Amino acid sequence: MENWLYVFINLGAISIPFIAGFDKRLKFQNQWRFLFPAMLLTMLVFIPWDMLKTDLAVWGFNPKYLLGYYIGNLPVEEWMFFIAIPYACLFTYHSLNYLGKKDYFGKYADRITLVLAVFLLIVGLINTDRLYTSVTFVSTGGFLLFHRFVIRAAYMGRFYLMYLVTLIPFFIVNGLLTGSFIPEEVVFYDNTQNLGIRLGTIPVEDMVYGLLMLLMNVSWYEYLKSRFKPV
Repeated sequence: MENWLYVFINLGAISIPFIAGFDKRLKFQNQWRFLFPAMLLTMLVFIPWDMLKTDLAVWGFNPKYLLGYYIGNLPVEEWMFFIAIPYACLFTYHSLNYLGKKDYFGKYADRITLVLAVFLLIVGLINTDRLYTSVTFVSTGGFLLFHRFVIRAAYMGRFYLMYLVTLIPFFIVNGLLTGSFIPEEVVFYDNTQNLGIRLGTIPVEDMVYGLLMLLMNVSWYEYLKSRFKPV
């Protein structure tokens, strides 16, 4: 059964949000027409990115924990990851917006975005010899600057709250994927291509990668909601 592990991790991540989304107060299913296109548009960026990094051996997947079916050079479980994690996090985003009317980080969002973007760009640009670090940090820093000066979205404070809340399940899911609590990693990394800084078993780059992926999902989700009247 260990070859089902990555599948079970994905199912564990999405199961509670999927069931809770049908709560009559939240009615998250009414947001699916914005959610699934947002996830698909984000996958159009991240799936090729994942394929390229896998081809370059920046990271790889342990066949011990996989079913053995691939689309391109990615296991089907990795494709599932880009559905399960965004779904769970966008459900969290929707729930926090519904349950909490106060935007706790709203008045600080511009400053947080600017400081974070500059920091990530500096770290990325001085580590151009580390592919995972440089591409992830520079891409995230650039996207944050795009938000700060072009999109100027009012939802950034709420995004940061969602990101902080989802760090708890992030450490569980990514911890399992990177070898916490299990004999071997599900996903392994070439440490010459990252900073070598780990939070437990998790490369620090994964936190930045996750931030970019979730922000892109939220950006498309909010854009689509603004263009089409919600149910």
